[in-house]
Amino acid sequence: MRHFNWVGCLLIFALTIQQSNAQTTVQTKTDTPLQEQFKIWKVPNVTRGVEPYFSPDGKTLIYNGKEEGDSTYKVYTINIDGTNRRRINSAPGNDACSFFNPDGKHLVWTTTKDNLDLLPGNYSDSQNYPQGAEIYASDLDGNHVVRLTNNKNYDAEVTFAPDGHKILFGRQINGQMDLWTMDPDGKNQKQITFTPDWQEGGALYFPDNKTIITRAWKKSEENLPSRSMQLFTLKEDGSELTQLTFDEGTHWAPYPAPDGIHILYVKVFPKRNYEIVVLNLKTKEEQRLTFFDGFDGFPSISPDGKLVAFSSSRGATKGSRALSLYLIDVSSLHLGKQ
Repeated sequence: MRHFNWVGCLLIFALTIQQSNAQTTVQTKTDTPLQEQFKIWKVPNVTRGVEPYFSPDGKTLIYNGKEEGDSTYKVYTINIDGTNRRRINSAPGNDACSFFNPDGKHLVWTTTKDNLDLLPGNYSDSQNYPQGAEIYASDLDGNHVVRLTNNKNYDAEVTFAPDGHKILFGRQINGQMDLWTMDPDGKNQKQITFTPDWQEGGALYFPDNKTIITRAWKKSEENLPSRSMQLFTLKEDGSELTQLTFDEGTHWAPYPAPDGIHILYVKVFPKRNYEIVVLNLKTKEEQRLTFFDGFDGFPSISPDGKLVAFSSSRGATKGSRALSLYLIDVSSLHLGKQ
């Protein structure tokens, strides 16, 4: 959803493209030993899980999962202790990208269930995203479903403003990816980015409900064996688009902390090692949260700033790309609302 569609995380992003117009330098802590300093544990009762996001009360996660009997990934919710797992959408089709409505009573999620006549596409290929992926709203049990988009384009990567006034999502039209907003009932759909080369997506609101953070790659680099991905901020109306990262390589899956000062995002270290880092936007100091020789990604942070949920290949059988859900205790970082 928010970020490069979940399967896209398995693409290889080489670190070869220079940003010659660098304006911001990120300082990485050098006094941190190469080992995890925060308590990490697996969410029980999840076989495969990606893109976890917290409920407004911080007690539940919504994610894309694949359990016994699922032919494709489906939207699930589960309590953070592994209890009360439920599948939200049982209809045929490939689900992706889901989020809690801040009212705590409703969900938004993406599926191809009403466009099964279209080619399935490939969520890992930005040049072949599944057209006909549409956005829906429902209650917490997956009932009272309301279709919010209906255009047979790729509509996905859906999130809510913290106060619930807008839904933010990505839409691809004729191969061009941009950010859009709409009202919670699907009305007033509005395109907010118009950048022919940069392809935005995986966007979220900051706690101020006015500022948005997004990742983007260049369309001109899609056919290259490697491409960089950078982070940007912008206002809700699309103004003040500002590049946040400039150093070479991948900057992906950003998630703002409740304090409005820090963000989490995924960075690729040598040997294709996806790790989660936290960046102080004021000081530009960066701290690495995970140190696993594999994939750690899709970070999100609880409303109180004490827990980070993420997907990881740790615990998977050797050679497997299977991801499951994990939690990190980051309460010592004081990332909650100030």
